[in-house]
Parts: sequence; structure tokens; C-alpha cells
Amino acid sequence: MSTSDEKWLYRGAGISAIIFVIAYIVIIGLYAPIGKPSGAEAWLTSMAKNSTVWWSILWVSVLTDFLLVPVALSLYLILSRFNKSLMLLATSFVGLFVFLDLALTWTNYASLLVLAANYTAIIDDTQKTIFLTAALYPASVVDSNLLFVYNSLTLAIGILLTSLVMMMGVFDKKTAYLGLVTGALGIIAVAGSFFGFLQALIILVSILTIVWVLLVGFKLYKLGGE
Repeated sequence: MSTSDEKWLYRGAGISAIIFVIAYIVIIGLYAPIGKPSGAEAWLTSMAKNSTVWWSILWVSVLTDFLLVPVALSLYLILSRFNKSLMLLATSFVGLFVFLDLALTWTNYASLLVLAANYTAIIDDTQKTIFLTAALYPASVVDSNLLFVYNSLTLAIGILLTSLVMMMGVFDKKTAYLGLVTGALGIIAVAGSFFGFLQALIILVSILTIVWVLLVGFKLYKLGGE
């Protein structure tokens, strides 16, 4: 890849990171008023009642996953000169996060949304039972603590490893230290989720992740203009 191509990638990645942050805030704004249901029937009822909001959350969330790809690739190109093996591992974890989020989280959300539209439109109790039974699997997946573990842990490790390499140069120490704290707290939050505590820490990690991605985005955009 030529220097000019790299600069275009860095600038595009910087813009992607900034859009990621905006999209993430939009998701929070959409999600906060309706909350997260639990159980197949609750999911179907909530999604039928708030169909537009849930579809918006789904598509904006899918967008955020794809926006991480150019950011991760740019970070690999910039930081691999300092530690290629560690950056390859870090990028792999971010890629795994994107894959799991698309393959497990949002496909099951989409399934529930389609089932919800049919569930509320049916009057016959027998048919409702059929749709409710069909919703048991996707609902169990999105309710599963393991889904949170897979997604949160992979991204936390990716951020932590990337930030370790950031300490070696290019990015300022503020961004690197913030990434280290974000990654470490993310891993702690995942561990705490098995014991039913540290819920507030999960919120903190989400906020720190937004700030870290924003700082990374500004730096990438600046590198694209140099």
C-alpha cells in the first residue's frame, strides 16, 4: 500500500471512528427509554410495541460494527512497526468481536423482530404458541450472559493489546493509558458478570470505550492529513 493510500485509509478510519461514537450515542438514546426485556414473550411484546426503535437500534449497531473495521486496520498498519505480533493479535480480537456481534447478536435480534411482527398480528392462541416457541432460541441467545462475555471480552482484550503497543509511539500517552484502563476494566466487568455484580462498571467501560475511540479517531484523521 502506497503512502497516499495509507493516508486516505487513516482519514477514512478517523471519520469512521467519529461516526462510530455518534452512532453509539444514538443507540444509547434509543435504548434508554425502552430498556432490555427478558424472556421470549417479553422480547416479542417489546419489539412489536417499539418495532421502529428496535429496527433502528439493530441497523445502527450493525453500522458501528462495520465502522470498527477500517479503524482496526489503520491501527494495525500504524502500530505493527513497533510490535507486529501483538498488533496482529489485537486486530484479531477486534475482528472476532465484529464477527461474533454480527453472527450472534444482531442476527438473533433480527429473528426476534420478524417473529414479533407475526406474533402480535395473530389472534389464534395455537399459532401464537408456535411463534413463541420459535422465539425461545433467539431470546435465550440475546439473554445469555455468555453473549456479553464473548463480545465484551474480545473487544476489551483488543483495546488493551492495542493500547500496550500505543505506549511505544505515534499515539500520545493519554490515549494509550485510557485504552489500558478501558481494556482492563472491561475484562474485570466480564469476570464480575458471572457473580452478578459490577453492573455499574459495565456502563463505565462503555463510556471509556467511546472516549478512547473518539481520541483514536481524531489522531487517525490528523495522520491522514499529514
